[in-house]
Amino acid sequence: MEVRGVTYHKPVLLDAAVDGLMIVPEGTYVDVTFGGGGHSALILSKLGQGKLVAFDQDKDAQDNVHADTRFTLVPDNFRNLAVRLEEMGAVPVDGILADLGVSSHQFDVAERGFSIRFDAVLDMRMDQSQSLTAKDVINYYPEPELTRIFREYGELAASRRVAAEIVLQRGRQFINTSGELRQVVMKFAPRTKENTFYAQLFQALRIEVNDELSALRDLLQQSAKVLRKGGRLVVISYHSLEDRLVKNYLNTGNFEGELHKDLFGHSTGLLFKSLTRKPVEPSPEEVEMNPRSRSAKMRIAERL
Repeated sequence: MEVRGVTYHKPVLLDAAVDGLMIVPEGTYVDVTFGGGGHSALILSKLGQGKLVAFDQDKDAQDNVHADTRFTLVPDNFRNLAVRLEEMGAVPVDGILADLGVSSHQFDVAERGFSIRFDAVLDMRMDQSQSLTAKDVINYYPEPELTRIFREYGELAASRRVAAEIVLQRGRQFINTSGELRQVVMKFAPRTKENTFYAQLFQALRIEVNDELSALRDLLQQSAKVLRKGGRLVVISYHSLEDRLVKNYLNTGNFEGELHKDLFGHSTGLLFKSLTRKPVEPSPEEVEMNPRSRSAKMRIAERL
C-alpha cells in the first residue's frame, strides 16, 4: 500500500510492527508516536468499526492527520497515555505501538537542531512549547551534570573531558549552534569515527532535553494499565538505552531486569509475556532503502 506521510517520516518495520499487533477489526488501538502517520495508516486499513487513537507532542505532526472518523490525534506526550485514554473512555485497548526516537522530518528540518548535518541553533525540542532547549543544557548545566549526561545518555568515553572543555569555552563565549559545539569538542572525536562521536553527543543532549528515558518508563508502566488481557504491545527502539528498558520491563516487570520470585519459586511482578526472545531487526533491503532503520530493534509482548 502507499503510505501517507512517508516524506515526513519513513516508517520502520511497517508491516512487521502492525502484524505484531494482531489487529482485531473491532478493536481499539493506540499509535503513541504518530509522526507522519505511516503506521497509523496501515492500522486503519485493517480496522473495521474499531478505532485508533494516536499521540504526538510535535505540532508539525498535526499536518498529517487522517481524515477518518475512526481516528483521533491527541497532541500530547505519550507519558500521559493513561489519563488521556481514560478521559476519552477508550480503556481498555487492544494494542499499543511505539516507534521511539526522532522522525525523519525532525532530522531533516535544520532549525529543529536534531541533526549533526546542519549548523543550526541548538534546540532539539520535540515539544516546541517547552522551555528547555539543548542550548540551555550546554550553556547553563554544571560540569558534573554535563559529564553525567554524556556518560549515561551518550555513552561517551571522554564524557568528563568533553564537559570540562564545554564549560571552559562557554565562559569565553556563549555556544549557540551545533556547528559551534562541534568546534568546541572536535579534538575529542576519535579519528575515522567522528560522526559516531557527534551522534552520541547529540543523542545525549536530545534525551536530556526531552526527558526521553523517563517518558519511556511512564509509557511502559501505563501500557500495562490500559491494555486488556491478551492485548499486544509493540515497541521499536533505536539505541541500547531504550532497548534495555523495554527488554527488562517486558521480561521481569521492572526496569532493573531482576526477576523476583515468591517462596515457592514462582515469578512475581510479571505483567507481560515477551513474544520476541531476540528483537526483530530490519532486513538488509529495508536498511538499504532507509538507512535510519539500521539500528532499529522491535520487541513484541502480550499483556498477562
